[in-house]
This record gives sequence, C-alpha cells and structure tokens, in this order.
Amino acid sequence: MTPQNSADPLGTAILDFWQGNKTAEVQVFSDQADPDVLPVSYLFRSKAEMPEREQEALTMCKGRILDVGAGAGSHALALQQKGESVTALELSEKACEVMQARGIQHVLCGDFFGLAPKPFDTLLLLMNGVGLAGTLDNLPHFLETCKKWLAPNGQILLESSDILYLYEEEDGSVLVDLNGDYYGELTYVMQYQEEQTKPFPWLFVDFGLLQQYAEEVGLSAELVRKEEDNHYLARLTFQ
Repeated sequence: MTPQNSADPLGTAILDFWQGNKTAEVQVFSDQADPDVLPVSYLFRSKAEMPEREQEALTMCKGRILDVGAGAGSHALALQQKGESVTALELSEKACEVMQARGIQHVLCGDFFGLAPKPFDTLLLLMNGVGLAGTLDNLPHFLETCKKWLAPNGQILLESSDILYLYEEEDGSVLVDLNGDYYGELTYVMQYQEEQTKPFPWLFVDFGLLQQYAEEVGLSAELVRKEEDNHYLARLTFQ
C-alpha cells in the first residue's frame, strides 16, 4: 500500500527485490514508535506464510474482488490461483509492473480516491488498509469512497488494530491527550536507499470507533476476528 507522494521507495524496493535483490529492506519511521525495518520479502509471501486473519479474509472473498493497495500482489495472486475474479489496485507504477510480471491478470494502476469507481462484490483492504483514510476526520470520506466501489450486496473486508498499547506507562496506565488528535493517527516516513517519502498520515482505528463511523455512512460493521495483539478483521456491508 503506497502513500500518495511523488517518491516511491516501496515500489522501488519491490522492483529491486523482483529483479534479484532478495535482501531489500525498507526503513519505516514513525512519530509514535521506534524506527522499524520492513523486509521486502514479506510482501512476496505465499498464502501459507500469511497471518491467519489474512488467510481468513481470503476465504471470505466472493464475486468480483478489488484488492485495494495491492503492493506486490501476494493477496491478489493467492486469490487468482484459487480461480477467483480479482483486480489488484495499486498507486505505485513500479509495483504494478511487478504484479504484471508475476502473472496477475487484472492490474489497475491509479489512485483509489481519484479513479472512476466500478462495482465490486468484495473490497479487500489488508495490512491495515483502513490506513488509507489518513486521519479520523477523513474516515467518512474513505468509507463513502468504498461505498462507490461496492456492488449493492457487496462487502468490505478490512484489517486494522487498536494501538492504544503504544501509550501505556510502566504501571499499566495509559497516557493519552484527550484534547489532542485521535491516538490512532500516526505520521510515517518510508525510505529505501536514497529515496524517501514526505511525511504522510496513516490511520489505525479501534473497532468500536470504526463501527460508529460506518453506521453514520450507512454501513454495518461486524467483528470477524480479534487477535491478542489487538489486530482485527472486520466485515462491512450496507445496512
């Protein structure tokens, strides 16, 4: 899932990995967590290597499927290998090039918010796909955009997590500024070699709040799976 910046370190890293650099890593910097490293090999994982919540989401997909923010295309490829009708949507042109080289038949290169929507039965938004909203204030716009891509009896399968744990003190208490921004709003910078994005917002939303915002735009939210690390899988449908 590539943020909307002119620099494309993730796409460059995906292309480098595909062309033979199997040790490629992307540096990930955040305003609320220690710097981290994303091994690009993780974006090329097989279905068997995926977390159980992702595997469950793939089994729930039906009809015409749109994999939003498809990255290197591992989810789309797993669905295609099952015989499903799937389109991989990705902003990064380099990532799209790799997906086509991997044999994904339907690749749509462009901006989820800017393209003319076509109806799909399943929207798949894994690896915290709701992060595309950026901020809590933009979550309604994100959900309304999802609705435009959704067929009348369609479903949205999305993954996120409650990151309140980032603000826990040693005594178990939680230190959050109730007058500040929502605690799930993070700012990231990604870097690969000399290529670096500008800071971009990325949203993690707890399920209760997601459910509230979904209802306000005419969607019902169902908690499909919740894991010990506060990750969850949710299914949204029209009310």
